[in-house]
Amino acid sequence: MTEQEEPKQRRLDARALRGLAHPLRMQMLNALRQRGPATASQLAAQLGESSGATSYHLRQLAAHGFVEDAPEHGKGRERWWRAVDEGLVFDSSEFEGAGPEVRGAAEMFLHEVANNHARELSTWLSTRDRWSEPWSRSTDMSDMTLRLTPALAGELVDKMHELIDSYRDRVPDDEVGAERVRIHSHLFPITTD
Repeated sequence: MTEQEEPKQRRLDARALRGLAHPLRMQMLNALRQRGPATASQLAAQLGESSGATSYHLRQLAAHGFVEDAPEHGKGRERWWRAVDEGLVFDSSEFEGAGPEVRGAAEMFLHEVANNHARELSTWLSTRDRWSEPWSRSTDMSDMTLRLTPALAGELVDKMHELIDSYRDRVPDDEVGAERVRIHSHLFPITTD
């Protein structure tokens, strides 16, 4: 991908959301996006599930266009899968006025995203002593409170995303000491009684 290219992101519609809104499917898709192609058996081992379950959910993800075959990885009868997109875009305004099934899928999706963020952060905290001192000094776990209007909150989110995107593809794949990093961003209003 060149510096000018945007990562391939899929905008979720109601049909896609219904096909994805399952905790195991979301975990499998995240694993494929972060670790690369895998078989149903490999995903089962990574996620502590049966290969029958991962195989079924991979077929469901494929039916909704989230994963595809990765035949260049297979040997013999092994079926390898890869994520089609690098990210997902969830726009809550697209689901306003939707029926209960879609609203339920949207709620499940958002809660699973939050659960995944918590799992990733927890994993980092429990393994941070395995990383070098430069990496330990270069991490962040911050929270801040501001007073903003909805317009300013949207502007802040856009600027944060622009800043993060400006770092995309700045480090070659073979750069010594470089690692993939995860960035979580949450902005939401809070009640102050």
